[in-house]
Amino acid sequence: MSLKSFAQGSVFPPTKQGVLRLYNMRFCPFAQRTRLVLLHKNIPHEVVNVHLKSKPDWFLELNPLGQVPVLQIDDKVVPESTATCEWLDDVYPENRLTPVDPYRRAWDRVLTEYISKVRRSKPCMFDFLLWPFFERFPMLAVLKENPGMLDLEAGKFPTLSAWDKAMRKLPAVMATSFDAQSHATWFKGHLSGAPDYDMYLKED
Repeated sequence: MSLKSFAQGSVFPPTKQGVLRLYNMRFCPFAQRTRLVLLHKNIPHEVVNVHLKSKPDWFLELNPLGQVPVLQIDDKVVPESTATCEWLDDVYPENRLTPVDPYRRAWDRVLTEYISKVRRSKPCMFDFLLWPFFERFPMLAVLKENPGMLDLEAGKFPTLSAWDKAMRKLPAVMATSFDAQSHATWFKGHLSGAPDYDMYLKED
């Protein structure tokens, strides 16, 4: 399936029985959360990118709020980033990212507990929920034309610096990330009212 964004007037791409589909926008941090979980857990799926400035009618029927991410498999539709991530972890339990016990899961969401475990060897759900926004912080240095503005010096921020390096080595992160310059370029287009949803994609 084409990675180009489906816009107003486009024909709904037919679904396949039993095939999980993600409705996505390539530069959306919320949708990136779901993509990270899908890729990290090696869940087979297909991706349909949506033009959020010119949404197809069929997408609004799936999610009247018009937001990504949305997961669909057969007659089941799950919107919203945290909901999709938790649903994936429950339905595809191998390599779990959240505790099974409801009480532990609730406390696992608390940032203070997360910080105490930040040196863990395996990523957890909180890592993937936080990363898309952390990835975009260096974009500010590009926009402000101040390259050293957000440097994570290991001497000053050892834990955060180690976490950043560990996350960037994950295959799921490498497959979904853009560099600071790319984020800045897309964000400038967004501010101007003309974001390029298909930036860097070759013509079909």
